[in-house]
This record gives sequence, structure tokens and C-alpha cells, in this order.
Amino acid sequence: MSVTIRSVDGGSAAQRANILPGETLVSINGNEICDVLDYRFYETDRQLAIVLRDVQGKERTVQIRKGQYESIGLEFETYLMDKQHSCTNKCIFCFIDQLPKGMRGSLYFKDDDSRLSFLFGNYVTLTNLQEREVERIIKMHISPINISVHTTNPELRVKMMGNRFAGERLQILYRFAEAGIKLNCQIVSCRGVNDGPELDRTIQDLGALWPSVQSIAVVPIGLTRHREGLYPLAGYDAQSACDTVRQIEAYGDRFLEQYGQRICYAADEFYLKAELPIPPAAFYGDFDQLENGVGLLASLKQEFSDALEDFAPPERQRHVTLATGVAAAPFLDTLLDELRRKCNNLTCSVVPIVNHFFGDTITVAGLVTGGDLLKQLKDKPLGDALLLPDVMLRREGDIFLDDLSLEELSEALQVKIVTVPNDGYALLDAVTGSDTNG
Repeated sequence: MSVTIRSVDGGSAAQRANILPGETLVSINGNEICDVLDYRFYETDRQLAIVLRDVQGKERTVQIRKGQYESIGLEFETYLMDKQHSCTNKCIFCFIDQLPKGMRGSLYFKDDDSRLSFLFGNYVTLTNLQEREVERIIKMHISPINISVHTTNPELRVKMMGNRFAGERLQILYRFAEAGIKLNCQIVSCRGVNDGPELDRTIQDLGALWPSVQSIAVVPIGLTRHREGLYPLAGYDAQSACDTVRQIEAYGDRFLEQYGQRICYAADEFYLKAELPIPPAAFYGDFDQLENGVGLLASLKQEFSDALEDFAPPERQRHVTLATGVAAAPFLDTLLDELRRKCNNLTCSVVPIVNHFFGDTITVAGLVTGGDLLKQLKDKPLGDALLLPDVMLRREGDIFLDDLSLEELSEALQVKIVTVPNDGYALLDAVTGSDTNG
């Protein structure tokens, strides 16, 4: 499959070689170009023989000499250069299946694209990987790959993922491990399904693949109130969450002794559900699965403490409100206590937002909607600014899950809104008014 060139960058190697928009990029140095991974991998050579095809189907070859990491300078219709690969599974725990009707269309798209795993850290299940893609990952040594494993029991994986190929596709994971591809593995733990002895089996199987498997994250299932007709599942309570954390930590201790690395972790949400203290930052090693909610709070706490060491309290009075999910609110309130002791003229209120949109079983900040913020904060004294975790908004930072915009919320609440990344230094700046955001 070849790809059509949309534009050519001015002054680029492609322009110097007279490559034209509208031509089709067929191959580079004899290697077929199907998507962005092919293009980025093969364009790094210093000498390139590029085969192009015009709209009439006539092919020509151009020669390019350039710096090894200099871009050729071609732009395509989409970043991936073809369509995004969608998920073919029917997982019993799929969060997208639990979304209410009427949300924006992009939220209902289920991606399962190995290219996005490498480029953006998305997780893939391996069920829709073609043999060409498997061989390419091994040949290019694309690493790390983030894989949603869930269980290493083939029969159970078929049941959990609703895909008759899900069990046999575990062999791809073992092929990657044998090839030395670094793997970050995710287990969505469903109470009474793949926890307990099944979780033992999965962690043991994955741990045996170290050092290729560099991290194993176990995250609790998220259940919304929109589960009509779906597989019956129960969420974790404090005791079952505590039992699971202890089970995971025991394997982490074992791997630490055996490999010198813990590699196996429970997501922060498990600790919050279990009402257990968050481990220190050193517990999490290189933080391989921050994007999966593993070690986020420990990292935030360490950075915030470091930032406070050189902090000079401002002289002016300041009052801000920090709104977040129910789960993390007590942690953040405690985190801010040291700052409050240093700043007598600072008032910082932490407000937990109950998730009425998805249901009160959803307690994470990333799924709080603009509508719930508006309803629960309206007519409250919010002070000089309202601080919100930036994970509440889409990647562009402008719209909540329910399509309420940041600007609309700010106008409705009549307050300046500052979005804050998961960064302790940024949090200190935002609370004290040293930030430039918003």
C-alpha cells in the first residue's frame, strides 16, 4: 500500500529533488512504504532511492543525499499516513461500551494500533496485528511496546476479550520478548474473573519474561452506571483492593530480590480504593507506566516537596479552589498541608467532585465532566482561581468529556480557571499564583 504526498516542505531534500504534491510515495531503498513507521525508519539513511508514482500510474525514481537524521520533507493527509486501526475485541470490561449515548463521536472510537503504542504510548491487545506488522516491529526493533495482556490464560483471554483469536495471539508477546523488544504490560483486573489465582499466573508468566517485560501494571476495572446488557461485573471495595495490592506488592518484592527491579505495580487507584498510603517515589523505579496511573501521585508528591525546599512565600493574600476526583482529593488536601503551614496568607480549598455523569463508582479526576463541575461548584466562593487537573480535558486542553468548553465553564462560574499538569512544581506555581497558565 503506497501513500499520497499532500505537500512538500520548502527548502527540504524532497523539494530539491523536485518531488511533487499529489505523487504517491511507493518505496524507499526498495522498502515499501505503508505508513508513518515505514517512512520514519527508512528515511534515516543518508542516500535514498525513492520510487514515486504520478496520477497516471507512471513511476519514476529520484536520488536523495542528506544528513542521516534529516527529514526528507514530505507531508501526508494524516499523521499515520493511513487509517487508524480500530479494536476488534468485545472486552467484558470495555469502558467505551459503558459510555452514555449522545457524546461526541470521537469518544466511541476504539483504537488498537501498534503504531500509536510506539508513538504515543497507547496500549494494544495484539489481536489485529498482521504478520507483516509483527515482523516489522521485530526487524525495526520498535521499543517499547505497550500491551494490554489482562491474562496469560489463553481460554480466559478469549472470554474476557470476546475474540476467538485473543488466546493464540499471546504468542506474539512471547515472540517480541524473545526478540528483545521492551514490553510494558497492562492487566485490567476484574474482580472474580482474572484476579486471585489467575492474577498469580499472569504475573508469574510475565515476570519470567524479564528483562524484555520491563513493567507490569495492574489497574482496577472502571464501572460506570451505563452497563445495561453488559457482562455482570463487580467493582473493588476497600478490602478486596487491599488484598490485591498486597498480592501485587509481594510479587514486586520477589522480582526486586531476583532481578534488582520491582517491575510489578498496582495502579494508584488501587491504593486509594484500599485506603492505603501511596508508596514513595523510589518505589516506582523509572516510572515506566505513569500514563497508566502507576506512580503518578508519588511523582507529584516528590516534585511538590522538592519545589517547597526553595519556596519563598508570597506576601499577598491568595484564595484558590482545587477541584478533583473523589479518589485523589484527600491525598491532595494532605499534600497541600505543608504549603498551608508555610503560607498563613494562603487559602486553598480542595473540593472532591462526585461523578454523576458516569456514576459515583467513577472517582478518578480524568473522567470528571464540565457539567458536574458546574453543578457542584456554582455559587461556591472559589476565590482568585479554580485549579483543575489537565487530564479532565481532551488533548487540546479546551473541552471536557461532555463537550462543555473550558471557556464556558469559566464564564458560568465567573472565575479564572488554571489547568494543572501532574507536576509538583506546576502545582505549587498554580496554587501560589506564580503560574502563567490560564
